[in-house]
Amino acid sequence: MTDTKTSSDTTLNWYALHTRSRHEKRVAERLGLQALETFLPVHRTTHAWKNGVHAEVELPLFPCYLFARASIHNRIRLVQQPGVLGFAASTSSPTIIPDEEISVLRVAVENLKAKPHPYLNNGDAVRIVAGPLAGMEGILTRRKQEYRVVLSIEAIMRSIAVEVSEFEIEPKGEKH
Repeated sequence: MTDTKTSSDTTLNWYALHTRSRHEKRVAERLGLQALETFLPVHRTTHAWKNGVHAEVELPLFPCYLFARASIHNRIRLVQQPGVLGFAASTSSPTIIPDEEISVLRVAVENLKAKPHPYLNNGDAVRIVAGPLAGMEGILTRRKQEYRVVLSIEAIMRSIAVEVSEFEIEPKGEKH
């Protein structure tokens, strides 16, 4: 019985660390020097400075977050690092991120040139930004694995639901 407890205590799990703004790379470097596995998904983008200079830069895919792998005993080492604010958690304890999610994220970053996208919930007001309905606004819904936007015609008090790709919509408050 003691052996089972010991083996589960040494199991390595992925956690999302919440970092200070623009400290993701430094925290990842420090953890790497301590032989802790990290994953900082980044994307390349062109940045324009006020002086007119344009340059390609690598930015975190999820600003203020990076992923680290540790045992339950090493979790305290993670939050003691300068620049770390804490764990991302859905409960009172840190949320373990499944290995499969990290694997999918690695593939998306390395092979599919993933870019940041606003997080959208069911019921959010959204604007369609691409395709034949670009410019229309509605309410996001999901049916099975498909996104739909409910478009309403207020004058006749009727609505329709259209299927859209998650890349064709943005939160209603944002403009590009």
